[in-house]
Amino acid sequence: MSYNDRLIRASFKQQVDRVPVWYMRQAGRYDPEYRKIKEKYSLLEICKQPELAAEVTLMPVRKLGVDAAILYSDIMNPVASLGIDFDIVKNIGPVIDNPIRSAADVDRLRPIDVEGDLSHILETIRILDKELDVPLITFAGAPFTIASYLIEGRPSKGYIRTKTMMYSEPEVWHKLMQKLGDMVITYVRAHIANGGKAFQLFDSWVGALSPKDFRTYVLPTITRIFTELSDLNVPKIYFPGVASGELLPALHNLQADVIGLDWRVSISEGRQRLGGKFAVQGNLDPYLLTAPMELIKEQAKLIIDEGIKEPGYIFNLGHGLFPEASLEKLRELTAYIHEYSAEAMKSGVTVTND
Repeated sequence: MSYNDRLIRASFKQQVDRVPVWYMRQAGRYDPEYRKIKEKYSLLEICKQPELAAEVTLMPVRKLGVDAAILYSDIMNPVASLGIDFDIVKNIGPVIDNPIRSAADVDRLRPIDVEGDLSHILETIRILDKELDVPLITFAGAPFTIASYLIEGRPSKGYIRTKTMMYSEPEVWHKLMQKLGDMVITYVRAHIANGGKAFQLFDSWVGALSPKDFRTYVLPTITRIFTELSDLNVPKIYFPGVASGELLPALHNLQADVIGLDWRVSISEGRQRLGGKFAVQGNLDPYLLTAPMELIKEQAKLIIDEGIKEPGYIFNLGHGLFPEASLEKLRELTAYIHEYSAEAMKSGVTVTND
């Protein structure tokens, strides 16, 4: 069995024969087979069954032909080890039974015990390490995004409680960031030690902050995470989530390899804002998948043409797949990305801004 390392090579800005592609939330409800599994088990129940979680992780690799698997899990899983009680509620998301509202609440958070509390996730990774012929991307939720759930108690649009703590009780906020940063570092190290071949730090909602507030209240912890994991010889991806284009110039000193872009910033503009340091990943609007296939390919071509101007490009969506997406369209899109990018790279075609 040959091993497809395109994602790893692209992450390190090495030569590839075609653009690698994977999709955030590629194991999910757009797949009828997965929906049948969800009729019987909840997300958290699937996560606690390593064989089943591994199978769900493998399904999109087999069906779509993508160049990486992403671990079937949830960004909230590690917080259970800290002493947080939560559930993933249908049509809502994470709901916290004991939200963080005070210094005492932060103080009661325990250090993460990955081997003791989350051994099922490590077992899933070990199974996948034996089964996959593409890299396994594991992931963690970034401290701001996790904190927004822990403080608000559920998903939020305005993050009023989160920002209130950030502005009014900065010492409590920074202590929470410290503890969540420690959680991420320990969690990711365990993933890689058990067979993960890359990791992504999801900061889905940090675009809610101004660049100044991001630099003050969040970036020091993100910087520490990537610095302390810099010895791991795997691709390190930071996805600053939706509406985060204004934050990109702040990332220049991160010891990451890849930055994920949402669809509001072009690949070329994203590279410019990042100072040309990183490989980039993205950035098709996921809801474009509702369009006719001809338009999807047209937009994908434009993104690919920008992506291959420089080494270090991975095709992805600008955010996660949604339930109404089409399995057939995703399969056709994946094939198109591979075929078109291989032809464009082989012919040496470059695209100008003229």
